[in-house]
Amino acid sequence: MIEIRLKPKEQRRIAAGHYWIFSNEIAGLDTSIEPGTLVRVLDSEGACVGTGFFNPHSLIAVRLVQKSEQELSENFIFEHLDLAYDYRKEIGVRKYGRMCYGESDQLPGLIVDRYGDVLVAEILTAGMEKQKDAITAALKKIYKPKGILYRADSAFRGLEGLGNTPEIVGEVPETVLIEENGAKFEVPLRVGQKTGYYYDQRENRAFLKPYFKDKLVVDLYSYIGSFGILAALNGAAQVWGVDSSAAAVEFANKNAELNGVKDIAVYHRDDAERVLSAMKKKELPDQPDMVLLDPPAFAKSRKNLPQAVGLYVKLVKMALEGLEKDGYLAFSTCSHHISRELFVDIIRQGVSKSGKRAVLVELRGQAKDHPVLIGMPETDYLHFALVQVK
Repeated sequence: MIEIRLKPKEQRRIAAGHYWIFSNEIAGLDTSIEPGTLVRVLDSEGACVGTGFFNPHSLIAVRLVQKSEQELSENFIFEHLDLAYDYRKEIGVRKYGRMCYGESDQLPGLIVDRYGDVLVAEILTAGMEKQKDAITAALKKIYKPKGILYRADSAFRGLEGLGNTPEIVGEVPETVLIEENGAKFEVPLRVGQKTGYYYDQRENRAFLKPYFKDKLVVDLYSYIGSFGILAALNGAAQVWGVDSSAAAVEFANKNAELNGVKDIAVYHRDDAERVLSAMKKKELPDQPDMVLLDPPAFAKSRKNLPQAVGLYVKLVKMALEGLEKDGYLAFSTCSHHISRELFVDIIRQGVSKSGKRAVLVELRGQAKDHPVLIGMPETDYLHFALVQVK
């Protein structure tokens, strides 16, 4: 196995729990090594740090699979996926949920979501792309699915020099029906966002159930209705859902009908900022009691972080301006570039600019099937807060 040597003292971050090695931490970077090659990583004195996938053309030059002097098992793909499933079974996630979450499951660049008897996977790194056959074999052995869909539309694949052609193994339908928190959702697998559904918000949606009762809820960036429909099923007086995607709105309205709440939860194609502006001016038919604000990941890189923070602050400010006393704002961000501290500061800035007095009712994160790896803050990407106007 090819050996990569680190510069002096560059192993300290790895020893503290991180699993990435950056190109400027490597002594004598060999750009002739094929992307995705498994390499043995040594510190500056020759001691083994671990084994990982190497890509000389990426800022993240090595993504570790294990931290050990031992040789990597030939069956490490199956073994790590099997351990990942054991953990999901322990927390009660079996049929619907995230079954592999990259570095947190020691398989960097591999995402696997389960939709009953269909799996949707995303391979985001050159190393995992080389292991695709082993991944397919392991998933078949563990889950015995009817089909596996490999999505290939993530921008991260381009950064690793990978193509954007999806692949289907077995039979994968256009849509699947899932169940979550007592609700049913028809999910678009091939053209939906991410792998089709956002399992990471499952526990936050469940947390909000008691707060929905008798509320007039505005569900912004609603996608296929997972927040708003749960609100309607748990006592909301009315839900107005808004998304910029016509396809998402169509699915949301289908899902409202599927759950018997089409008269309570109604979805329209519209702009979130326009709706928030109408709220402030009291131009809506009634004044909402609760805003669900789950915008996209504006902070896609550190370079555009200041601009993204400004957009988030603006949205929080506008939402609070449109809420009366005792009204609720449920706000989320989903980028690892937004730390928990920065997330709270975004809320603080939004509250300050709105001129409102508000309290933080609850601060939460991603569902437990998206485990946060201690020592690697990049795995802690979803932040959720419930704020009440006072």
